[in-house]
Amino acid sequence: MAHFDVFNGDADGICALHQLRLAAPRPATLVTGTKHDIALVARTHAQPGDTLTVLDLSFDTNRDALEPLLAAGLEIEYFDHHYAGDVPPYTNLRAYIDTTADVCTSVLVDRHLGGRFRRWAVAAAWGDNLAETALALARSVGLSAAETARLRDLGESMNYNAYGDSVQDLVIDPLALYDALRPYADPLDFAAAAPVVAQLSDARRADIARARDLAPLAALRWGSVHVLPDEPWARRVRGLFANDLANEEPACAHAVLSTRADGGYTVSVRAPRNRPIGADRLCRHFPGGNGRVGAAGIDCLPPERLNAFVDAFAMEFARAA
Repeated sequence: MAHFDVFNGDADGICALHQLRLAAPRPATLVTGTKHDIALVARTHAQPGDTLTVLDLSFDTNRDALEPLLAAGLEIEYFDHHYAGDVPPYTNLRAYIDTTADVCTSVLVDRHLGGRFRRWAVAAAWGDNLAETALALARSVGLSAAETARLRDLGESMNYNAYGDSVQDLVIDPLALYDALRPYADPLDFAAAAPVVAQLSDARRADIARARDLAPLAALRWGSVHVLPDEPWARRVRGLFANDLANEEPACAHAVLSTRADGGYTVSVRAPRNRPIGADRLCRHFPGGNGRVGAAGIDCLPPERLNAFVDAFAMEFARAA
């Protein structure tokens, strides 16, 4: 029998798993990837008698792989905040799914553990651009303004690292990043001691400066669409740039597309922070689209669908303006 830990390679997925394994260490085969590499359950090739913990990955996206495993009796523990669709009532499935706009998977794990390792949830919430949630969690454990700022930098840097069309686009493989933080019970110690944290922070700031030098494809009263070039730095910064735009203009929606080598686009969408709904609904109109109500994405938008996407973006968010 084997156990598999299957998790998103962003700040939320990594911090969620780390909290669980700090509380309950266990040997596991690790399965992860880039932020948009989310159909991961099928890669476990799990067999009857195996067990799985799945974190920060859409149940709906993994449904075809999950249902045969559940029917075969495998015990599966599932934490997530993305669109799930109908969750089947198997007794061998323990699902902790909450799709409301102000939670992330690390917050769900934090609730499950009674706040034992909450500082990691603070970093994850910053990474998922949930500022109010992060600040509330930070206050609850008495973090100073300086400590909260350090966890913000850590969470945003870890999240930035997950964006890319392949692991080769990233500054560090998410498995290596998870391995680097495993010795640390406190994320502030990790941020202070691990060289990779400063490396990620420096790269993040350089990449965001490049993105800001480019004019948007469409600048509207209630939102904007930006297209970045076919470069590794552009793919890395796509999500962070979208978050920054959302924070700077909270009444507006934003889409940031990075050009793929095949001529298509990978898409990150942010609903207005003042009304965080519709991002997942918009993206599910296109193959490979999924996410959560306030932030979602499309894995591969064909180039001939770019205008259709801009039109759908306009229809989704203009009516909410």
